[in-house]
Amino acid sequence: MSRPQSAARYEAPPSPINPPQRSARKPAVEAIAGWSTRHRKTVLFGWLALVAVAYLIGQLLGAPSLPQNDLGQAGQAEQTLQHLGVATPSSEEVLIQARTPGATFATDPAMRQAVSQVVAALSRLPGAAAGIRSPLSPGGQALVSANGRSTLVTFTVPGPTADVTTAVTPALSAVASVQASHPGLLVAEGGDASLGQAINNQVSSDFGKAAETSLPLTLILLAIVFGTLVAASIPVLLAITAALTATWLLAIPGHWLPVGSQTSTVVLLIGMAVGIDYSLFFLRRQREERARGVESHQAITNAARTSGRAIVVSGLTVMTALGGLFLTGYSLFSGMAIGAIVVVGIAVTGSLTVLPALLSWLGDRVDKGRIPLIGRRRAAAAPSRVWAALVRRVVRRPLLWGGAATIVMLAIAAPALGIRLAYAAIDAPASLPVVSTIETIQAAFPQSPAPAEVVVTGQHLTGPAVTGAITELGKLAAAGGPIREPVTTSVVAGGRALIVSVPLAGNGGDTASYDALDTLRGRILPETLGRAGVSYAVAGDTASNHDDASQLSGRTPLVLAVVAAVAFCLLLLAFRSVVLPLVSIALNFLSVAAAYGLITVIFQDGRLQGLLGYQGSGAITPWVPLFLFTFLFGISMDYHVFILSRIRELRRGGETTVGAITAGIASSAGVVTSAAIIMVAVFSIFIGMGLVDLKMLGVGLAAAILLDATIVRGVLLPAAMALLGNRCWYLPRWLSWLPGRTTPSPDTTESGRPAGAL
Repeated sequence: MSRPQSAARYEAPPSPINPPQRSARKPAVEAIAGWSTRHRKTVLFGWLALVAVAYLIGQLLGAPSLPQNDLGQAGQAEQTLQHLGVATPSSEEVLIQARTPGATFATDPAMRQAVSQVVAALSRLPGAAAGIRSPLSPGGQALVSANGRSTLVTFTVPGPTADVTTAVTPALSAVASVQASHPGLLVAEGGDASLGQAINNQVSSDFGKAAETSLPLTLILLAIVFGTLVAASIPVLLAITAALTATWLLAIPGHWLPVGSQTSTVVLLIGMAVGIDYSLFFLRRQREERARGVESHQAITNAARTSGRAIVVSGLTVMTALGGLFLTGYSLFSGMAIGAIVVVGIAVTGSLTVLPALLSWLGDRVDKGRIPLIGRRRAAAAPSRVWAALVRRVVRRPLLWGGAATIVMLAIAAPALGIRLAYAAIDAPASLPVVSTIETIQAAFPQSPAPAEVVVTGQHLTGPAVTGAITELGKLAAAGGPIREPVTTSVVAGGRALIVSVPLAGNGGDTASYDALDTLRGRILPETLGRAGVSYAVAGDTASNHDDASQLSGRTPLVLAVVAAVAFCLLLLAFRSVVLPLVSIALNFLSVAAAYGLITVIFQDGRLQGLLGYQGSGAITPWVPLFLFTFLFGISMDYHVFILSRIRELRRGGETTVGAITAGIASSAGVVTSAAIIMVAVFSIFIGMGLVDLKMLGVGLAAAILLDATIVRGVLLPAAMALLGNRCWYLPRWLSWLPGRTTPSPDTTESGRPAGAL
């Protein structure tokens, strides 16, 4: 008589035959759902109270404007100035340029009059303009272009860096008034503050339009999915309340982390995505159970035991992936990570408590507002015959189908091997008037890019050693090369620090500027200030862009490794298999790589510029790939966990592995396809936004989810599992202590083979 197969090898027990009669403790998710249905008023009013309290917290604590420090040496310089209480002023420039051919500042009285009017108007605005300089000021000849057709009025915007985009508004209005009185001249303002304000206005406008478009679109798609208006409204309401609650609660971490509009945008994006996904998973399974004739309360608990468990595993995986942003050391990413983790946790909580309570209260009224023609068919939630037919073909010839799909995905991902990470010289839509102004200023004054700012601290800063070192810097700049004239020095913090302004070669964002920065840090400063016995760090636009890109690129492998390792552990606990987590992680990486390949071709290589309405810079914004990975890894794992949970459920019910794959994918096809279509539609809205960064996100997110829900879910996953067979459920004997093991029936082993059979 042969021995039964060890339960430690394959964790796939069949449906119990003559199961032992013993009481079993309900899974936690089922117990929570059961309690929520019995105390639905408490749950529903408690949820509303949570939303109200979050709103009050957001209003009472407000939105503090903490500075967002860069990474690397530039970030160290910024922190040094903050500790000393030094606010680096934001520089603005007003361009006065003759439109008439041949007119110059020396010969055109209108230009000189316009300069005088700009200076006078700015002088009346001490809260918006300080340190005003013009060609009419002593030593102002450098503010007239070489050909005399252009001149500049420069000033700084006083106040904290986080507030200058608002503080600059009166200056912009004053300049616009001068322009209105001189139609024969170009009078326009450009600089960090005015550019920041234009970008903020563009983002606010874009997201306002996106909200107006995405919410109705999502509701329409959900109505098509469920066939009834009431059922379609539930995921939207849960997602919106979860996202708003998390957004208002950001006021709490906002007091020690920079939480700005970017963080709120990410929270809203992720909250809507996971909130709708989780509601779809739960609601679809509950309707499935009801269509089978299961009583309403039992249908809810069955949905909690199956889809609820998948939601918990998925939520933990998403939070783990997003938590990887902490590893970058980037303060803005840390704020995003906290907000994203909070909104996912709220969405999971709402799905396990509010959703069961709401379904219990509504009962069969959830099918009210049935849409003609599709309502009855959608309510049945039947398995997809199309996906079942495809998967049957895949599992019959898994090597052929899987190999072909892998080649396609690798071909899409291949361009990512040449990805280049760098910030654009002007990181804003070319359609903004301020961008045109800045480009015109740079053309008229080629040395206008923001200089490197060397922050110097130490003893005897005004002594001969430091003064001599700065003089030597000036001589090197006069010789031409990586650094240029004029080298200027400002004493700040009561003499406790110096800011040495050193112009760099190039346009501020090209290879010449970055090479000059490396030379300044690696050779010039050690040979000058380094010998004066003081400490220094280089900041400025070029330095911050360089350091951010370098550190994000260097930290990416660590983030990928840690997120993958923690996700493996979570999936190992969820499925009691070491193979399924590896398969899921590999497929997720393939989806993300494909997204990288697409954004590289489209945005780095400059394809589709006319169609998508952007101007390429020959590189990918450094923060986009890392954020894409963490977000896509979590969202894609949603679908994998849900599908694998259904396959595992069927396998435990006695199906063969191949049968469980086919039936599991077919039965989950409706909800996964629906969730994917909604996410693709919502993310595609980002493609129409003005900022190139958001276009990259829109293309990457939409493409990866579309590929994940079709090629990966329909071909690669079933092909991989069919090739592995029962090895999918392999668990080493030394890990058999993991929780979740089921008790087989007396007549069968956990592998599904009758006891004593060969």
